[in-house]
Amino acid sequence: MTLRQGGCQGFLDLVTCYGAKIRAPHALVMTFLFRSGSLREKLRAILQATYIHSRNLACFVFIYKGLCALQSHVQGKTYQFHSFLAAFFGGMLVFGERNNINSQISMYLLSRVLFALCRLGMEKGYIPEPKQDLSPVFNALVWGLVLWLFEYHRATLQPSLQSSMTYLYNDSNVWHDISDFLIYNKSRPSK
Repeated sequence: MTLRQGGCQGFLDLVTCYGAKIRAPHALVMTFLFRSGSLREKLRAILQATYIHSRNLACFVFIYKGLCALQSHVQGKTYQFHSFLAAFFGGMLVFGERNNINSQISMYLLSRVLFALCRLGMEKGYIPEPKQDLSPVFNALVWGLVLWLFEYHRATLQPSLQSSMTYLYNDSNVWHDISDFLIYNKSRPSK
């Protein structure tokens, strides 16, 4: 579907739907694993996170595509820097607010961008092709760094990563019964 075929509303619905498909399952799992509160509060948090993610994604895509089209129209053709400039300004306008959802989206993108830049560097000959698979060393380095940060500089990690790691590496030290394994293992108050 193009902007001309479905109109602006069809385009925004498509992007918003994609954002909801991405955020809702993540918000559902993270909220029920790590957030306290009533069922109503948890559902409200899930809907709010899904709405913010979807809205931001839809706004960003709209701004990005609009700025790309505008630059192309003004300059008479499309240049590679158009996409960077459009995304730069769209990113600043939409994702410039500091909040957990924007941080998660940007961190997700950063890991993909770094991998892509390494591949591009190899394609262009700036980075030599490795003679062997570096995955074991890379993965070991990432895990070594994240556990060192968790154990000794926990506050530097993103809050949802802290929650996940606390659950895996601290809460797992205490077991009460099979429900800890099947439902949720959290330290219980002493009687």
